[in-house]
Amino acid sequence: MNDRDFEKLIQTEISRRRLLRQAGGGVAALSLASFLAACGDDEGIEGGGAGGDESAEMEPIAKGEVEDELNFSNWPLYIDVKGGRRPTLDKFEEEYGTRVKYTEEINDNTEFFGKVRQLYARGQSGGRDLHVVTDWMASRMKQLGYVQRFDKSELPNVEANLLDSLREPSFDPNREFAIPWQSGMAAIIYREDLTGGPISSVNDLFDPKYKGKVTMLTEMRDTVGLVMLGLGQNPEEASTDEALEAIEKIDQAQKDGQIRRFTGNDYTKDLLKGDVVMSVGWSGDAIQLQADNENVKVLLPEEGFMLWSDNMQIPVGAPHAYTAQKFMDFVYQPEIAADIAAWVNYVTPVKGVQEILQRKDPELAENPLIFPSDEDLERSYIFRELSAEEDRELSEAFQRVIGA
Repeated sequence: MNDRDFEKLIQTEISRRRLLRQAGGGVAALSLASFLAACGDDEGIEGGGAGGDESAEMEPIAKGEVEDELNFSNWPLYIDVKGGRRPTLDKFEEEYGTRVKYTEEINDNTEFFGKVRQLYARGQSGGRDLHVVTDWMASRMKQLGYVQRFDKSELPNVEANLLDSLREPSFDPNREFAIPWQSGMAAIIYREDLTGGPISSVNDLFDPKYKGKVTMLTEMRDTVGLVMLGLGQNPEEASTDEALEAIEKIDQAQKDGQIRRFTGNDYTKDLLKGDVVMSVGWSGDAIQLQADNENVKVLLPEEGFMLWSDNMQIPVGAPHAYTAQKFMDFVYQPEIAADIAAWVNYVTPVKGVQEILQRKDPELAENPLIFPSDEDLERSYIFRELSAEEDRELSEAFQRVIGA
């Protein structure tokens, strides 16, 4: 993976929606009113944040002692599990004596922001010591002053093992407020036994023979970005008018009955049941679905696909901030990161993981959805940075289409 390509994984407008995979676990899209309430008066930040960077002069987290408790808020199914336990958390407790309360409460970046915003604005974390959000939301959290500055001297494993191409994102060039957790791809997941064979293009989503058997994500940047690629547009450079053209195409497909519904991660059960034949979905889910049904395939379309990345942050008011910092550094040990990557099946930000998996699980080590090839990454895109006005215009248009 070369620097030019992996750099795409850390841009500020990458987004992710990783919702519950269990039956009935999908989370409905926020209403337009809720979306605007969460974002509307943060005018100056890209994507809706406040003007200026409230974290700029913040002192780093004070040195202290590792405490006996840590509260970690993450997305569902985003850490290794074995026998009903979470081995990484158990290992951390064994090494430091810290019991980790792990809460799978982040189903949507905007939803989570709306949930914590008032607390964070008052300098309170609601008991949270660590949260994981997508780059564009991590940027907003930083600029609003909602997250703490790291003491980088306490992060030797991060300093040694963070991939070089992830070290200087535009929203946090010194990696003082956000450390990558995992990354991945938004592409097309389909049932080859139901499509009648392989597919190759984004535009297969609109083939009339699959009418009523297609789902798309409620995540605007992933869904609209893919459709833009199918229209021959570049999501990294396209105008808002071009993005609106893609939204109009999605709207027409919705009205024609081509699209069964817009989903969070609950598209996975639709695919397994055979209620749909193809979905806009996420790479890690594809690997897990393939373990359940060998007919599930993932397509990185010939026109290209979208990328996203998630980050660990320590909110203001975190009761155990120093311990949270220790945990962040702990998971940057390649052996620990390899255990996480082997279970969640997303792109790892830690050096040395592929070499470890080559010994432990060669098949995973060669999986292009976990370790994308340079050739694949040449076809990768991120949604370009949007002004607050552009973000609001596109979000409103997309929310109307998905019925939120």
